[in-house]
Amino acid sequence: MKKTIIAAMALVALGSAGISQAAEDPKVLADEAKGIVKAFMKELKGTLVPTMKEKGPAAAIDVCHKKAQEITARYNKDGWKVGRTALKLRNPKNAPDAWEKATMEMFEKKIAEGADPKKLAKFEIVEQDGKKVFRFMKAIPVGKPCLTCHGGKVDPALYEKIKSYYPEDKAIGFKLGQLRGAFTLSKSLN
Repeated sequence: MKKTIIAAMALVALGSAGISQAAEDPKVLADEAKGIVKAFMKELKGTLVPTMKEKGPAAAIDVCHKKAQEITARYNKDGWKVGRTALKLRNPKNAPDAWEKATMEMFEKKIAEGADPKKLAKFEIVEQDGKKVFRFMKAIPVGKPCLTCHGGKVDPALYEKIKSYYPEDKAIGFKLGQLRGAFTLSKSLN
């Protein structure tokens, strides 16, 4: 009986170690992060594009300003911190940290070398404030709909509305296929 209990406890301990190791496996975490990004992007686009088509770009600015933050907040769960950032910011609250900035600069270099921006992602485990943290970024390329509010020829009246929400806006002048920004995710591992 005693041997059975000890054997069962050993199996539980080994199982827990395996679960812990799997929870810290960068590839497993990257797959989870990709799933979060996919769902987040689908919901954000599914809110923004119909508004743009039905009510126009000015209404889409309202959606970006109000709904995007609500949608983002819904994905901050299960230990994940989810957001968007860029090198040319619209919202200064989304400013990149050093790791994010370096990653986006690397994305820009790869795009200039001919890489498909839709396929650019980076992940790694880093040390932050004495803790192991999984970091993940996925590039957001400029698509056709993006050009309305982020392109080189933004309608002046529309840009006034943008500036009413984001007086320090720098997120214009983009061309199709350039790096608009990135989804950024992190998860503390200990």
